[in-house]
Amino acid sequence: MKKDSTTVEITLISHTNAGKTTLARTLLGRDIGEVRDAPHVTETAEAHTLLTTDDGDQLRLWDTPGFGDSARLVQRLRLADNPIGWLLREIWDRYRDRAFWCSQQAVRAARDHSDVILYLVNAAEDPRDAGYVAFEAQILRWVGKPVVVLLNQVGPPRPAAEEHAEAQRWRAHLESLGIASEVLALDAFARCWVQERVLLDAVGRGLSEAKRAAYARLVGTWASRNVERFNAAMRIMGEQLSQAACDFEPVATSAVAASTIQKLMDSVRIKRGASDQTRESAMKILAERLDTHIRGATDRLIELHGLDGRAAETVLARMRDNFAIAERVDETRSALFGSVIMGALTGLKADVAAGGLTFGAGMLVGGVIGGLTGAGVARGMNRIAGADQPEVRWSAEFLNALARSSVLRYLAVAHFGRGRGRYVEGEAPAFWRSEVEHQFAGNAEKFRALWDIALQPAASVTLAPELASALTQTTVAVLNQLYPASVPGDLLAQRVGAS
Repeated sequence: MKKDSTTVEITLISHTNAGKTTLARTLLGRDIGEVRDAPHVTETAEAHTLLTTDDGDQLRLWDTPGFGDSARLVQRLRLADNPIGWLLREIWDRYRDRAFWCSQQAVRAARDHSDVILYLVNAAEDPRDAGYVAFEAQILRWVGKPVVVLLNQVGPPRPAAEEHAEAQRWRAHLESLGIASEVLALDAFARCWVQERVLLDAVGRGLSEAKRAAYARLVGTWASRNVERFNAAMRIMGEQLSQAACDFEPVATSAVAASTIQKLMDSVRIKRGASDQTRESAMKILAERLDTHIRGATDRLIELHGLDGRAAETVLARMRDNFAIAERVDETRSALFGSVIMGALTGLKADVAAGGLTFGAGMLVGGVIGGLTGAGVARGMNRIAGADQPEVRWSAEFLNALARSSVLRYLAVAHFGRGRGRYVEGEAPAFWRSEVEHQFAGNAEKFRALWDIALQPAASVTLAPELASALTQTTVAVLNQLYPASVPGDLLAQRVGAS
């Protein structure tokens, strides 16, 4: 440690079996101690380095034994500084009542080492029903250090307003017990890294003036590290989306119908023939390739965030809604107009600006093909011009859905606390999905332009960084809505720069 460096000490304390070690693992990003559903699993106070700077500053996190019999502990602490208290603690309690001795060690560690106390409580309990809280408030007053209260076991991620209401309930109860503190929701199982910034800021407000300069350097190190990891995650997602957007699978040409009309009739499912089978085979190959890429990208995200586990098998709806069919027809667009649009298939919408004929749900507005309606048209985009041979590729609509799911997958990984064990994919909370949909709606034009770029030769060279930039803008906006005033300024600046 350098001569002018500073060490900041924060201590986790709580009632026994409240999840201190689990939260410590999540904050540290590595496994420490032992985690199991039993009281007094942690028996001694242990310090772990949470952050360091190039100047030698350190932020250390103390994991301590939990409080057991809090009422009895208060009585013992009143004797802590006289000889009788010392004899009871070091001779009697240490060897005859190990759990009680561990509780005393936790309190002494908090008093002797801490700059700020992190008091962890079980948010699943009503504070008025948790009788031990009143006694532990007396313990906190005895320790005499600034306190930040953390609500653990709050369940799956919830909207900010609900978490704020929960924090207010605990804050009011603790104030009635003489503890004035900030109260934050920071679940060991379902926290996001931007919430840790809120915790770090709360700790900083409790520090003495002498340590604040070093602490600012520590927080700067934290921000740089996490922004770098966020950008790496966006690059992973951008590369995976670029692979999907540029990917295609040729369709065997031997079974393609000779006439243009038959090709179009095949695509709207009037007749099932050999061309359908070859297309389905190509679709299956394309879908399997996407599945592999999605799982690979998810595994990289998991590893990037220091988690264990592998991506779940991705279930893909391998339907024509997700595919774009490309088949070469006549030499010019004018020929396409002459033989198709002005002919028997009048009523299908032509999108010449996109370079071909597109079919989508509801685009069949009338015409001459029996009683066929919009439901009979393949909902995936069918590009007929510009392909040297028939091919299938992902439609723009599906790529939009894939981009949205990529952001949701990032949120799932970023919120996954180490206390939950190996990473397992789960259903995203509804309010995540609605916020992601909202932010994507604002960037729809940008993504639409990127999917068009994917159709150009050698698009993959430039598309991945462009997609990473668009995903950055969208994801930062989502995080800023989920956790207002918590996103690092560096990321907010990137969002502005990408817009």
